[in-house]
Amino acid sequence: MAHTNESMVSEFVLLGLSNSWELQLFFFAIFSVVYMTSVLGNIMIIVIVSSDSHLNSPMYFLLSNLSFIDICQSNFATPKMLVDFFVEHKTISFEGCMAQIFLLHSFVGSEMMLLVAMAYDRFIAICKPLHYSTILNRRLCIIFVFISWAVGILHSVSHLAFTVDLPFCGPNEVDSFFCDLPLVIELACMDTYEMEIMTLTNSGLISLSCFLALVISYTVILITVHHRSSSGSSKALSTVTAHITVVILFFGPCIYFYIWPFSRLSLDKFLSVFYTVCTPLLNPIIYSLRNEDVKSAMRKLRNRHVSFWKN
Repeated sequence: MAHTNESMVSEFVLLGLSNSWELQLFFFAIFSVVYMTSVLGNIMIIVIVSSDSHLNSPMYFLLSNLSFIDICQSNFATPKMLVDFFVEHKTISFEGCMAQIFLLHSFVGSEMMLLVAMAYDRFIAICKPLHYSTILNRRLCIIFVFISWAVGILHSVSHLAFTVDLPFCGPNEVDSFFCDLPLVIELACMDTYEMEIMTLTNSGLISLSCFLALVISYTVILITVHHRSSSGSSKALSTVTAHITVVILFFGPCIYFYIWPFSRLSLDKFLSVFYTVCTPLLNPIIYSLRNEDVKSAMRKLRNRHVSFWKN
């Protein structure tokens, strides 16, 4: 049944995080700070990497692209959520809902693939350092970025192709602050069991395959670092630890939602907040606090601007 049916739902009602006015004001204050810090932090990483010649390496090229994806992820739903804290009747059009689903899965799929590319970069740098510059050149890094976006978009389109034509003719309340795919599918006026299986298969395949690739890569890297004892290995371990931290914090909620997407608990709504609002903040915090090269580049950029304004 196509979505052109006369009884087609034209908009969805977002129930948000809470009905309490005091809690909504509290959430607005907290998430506004998180949102602004996330966007500015990721912009800062892109500016630092592009302005410092010492960061002209594949790892930082991939990191700046990761920051760009996080900026995109910060903006697909968070600005509307912040505005909706002051709106009693929170609605989103059918087209807007489908757009949110498309954007979220595009960004998440792209970030998964980019994290795999970053793991491969560290694998070559630590396990095959003599061949690093030969293997990890700028052309290969651009290919990695292109593939990550292509996989993310294809992953999202495969979801949207089935969702957009579902018959939505009755209930239209989404118990979240954005259009979460499993919650939207459950509103369809039909048996959605097959759709749920397809969603689970599609999402589970990309998330688990990427996660397993990351686990194998970082296991080999950690074993290699463990058998070395030098200052270079210590620096490599610090960098890899930052990468692993990002992977765990990103894939933890991701696998939970992708493997059990249709089994919902009251806590899931707040895990969704962490996943969509807080996760983009992790990269600038983790990489800026644990990476000496980034911290050094930040100091140089700050000193450059201070001297400019003094003159």
